[in-house]
Amino acid sequence: MESKIIWQIGTAFANRLTINTARRFVYPFAPVLSRGLGVPLTAITSLIAVNQVTGIFSLLFGPLGDRWGYRTMLLLGLITLSVGMFMAGVFPFYATVLVGVFLAGLAKSMFDPSILAFAGKQVSYQRRGLAIGILEMSWAASSLAGIPLIGLLIERFGWRSPFFVLGSLGIIGCMVLMAVMPRERAHTASAAKAIELRKAWRMLAREKSALGALGFALCICGANDNLFVIYGVWLEKSFGLTVVALGLATTVIGAAELAGEGLIAALADRLGLKQSVILGAVLSGLSYVALPVLNQSLPLALTGLFLTFLTVEFTIVASISFFTEVLPDARGTMMAGYLAAASIGRVCGAMLAGPLWLLGGLPVIGAVSAVITGLGLVFLLWGLHNREPALDG
Repeated sequence: MESKIIWQIGTAFANRLTINTARRFVYPFAPVLSRGLGVPLTAITSLIAVNQVTGIFSLLFGPLGDRWGYRTMLLLGLITLSVGMFMAGVFPFYATVLVGVFLAGLAKSMFDPSILAFAGKQVSYQRRGLAIGILEMSWAASSLAGIPLIGLLIERFGWRSPFFVLGSLGIIGCMVLMAVMPRERAHTASAAKAIELRKAWRMLAREKSALGALGFALCICGANDNLFVIYGVWLEKSFGLTVVALGLATTVIGAAELAGEGLIAALADRLGLKQSVILGAVLSGLSYVALPVLNQSLPLALTGLFLTFLTVEFTIVASISFFTEVLPDARGTMMAGYLAAASIGRVCGAMLAGPLWLLGGLPVIGAVSAVITGLGLVFLLWGLHNREPALDG
């Protein structure tokens, strides 16, 4: 890649790492935020659900990037992040933190579609996989590096400090991005394109395999967030982990996500994408069931957490690859629908987690996540029943 493109991708990676960290750090530190704000844990899980619902807005912001220019949407995303983080830090009240976390999620919905589209436009096809792969690694890096650093910040400077640091990083990233990203001319969508878009959405609604894919995405992501929302309070309550230790424990999730992506690269072509998705769903369901059994010691618990997130990441990455062939004439629409369904699933999972934790702790959480995963597999197999052999490989 040209040095200019390397700088642009590197800047985008750093900014995406900031946004992903802002989006994710509430999960492991939910007990800390609960105490700092003086609200019950269920209020924090509701806050997380509000954060997740913003993923639906990617359906709006993706086309706006095509119309206004990708650089514009990237800058808007970073500005939105900074406003939200500073609001939450300056005004330490539940309502303002709620708005701040919502804006962080909105920033991701603005930034992600445009940076992926930018990479597709600027990077040659022969190098595009490398560029997008680097960008996607920012998700795992937020667990491996971002959240542990947040834990150190909270331990030393208090629970409000991450909001100020992330807000400042958003401003710095905005200035660097303005310097390295090229200006673009805005585009206006034609009426013909709008009509084609409406046709594509109708195609999505009529295609059984597409509906099965949406149901699968909703369930898999819902089951995962049902655990993700409470794993911080679980580890704190079961093993007395400090704030810093909770942050470091999150590196287990980041390592699992990287391992899941690596397994897809190594095994998916040999197994076939359909078989990989089914295998991943079965193994992730079993891992949820195993978690309460492994809740005997911290090493066993962290091993269970690693296996769970490895199998879930394997399943999600395999399913994204597989579902690109469900509607080959409307891949963009299919992926937009997939992301929206996944976002709705995460909202539902986050809303379920608090009450389920209070009802029966980790055993109930694990059982419900396993059942929801099984339901997702039913959706997938229903959608693929009598489907042409093109999707069997």
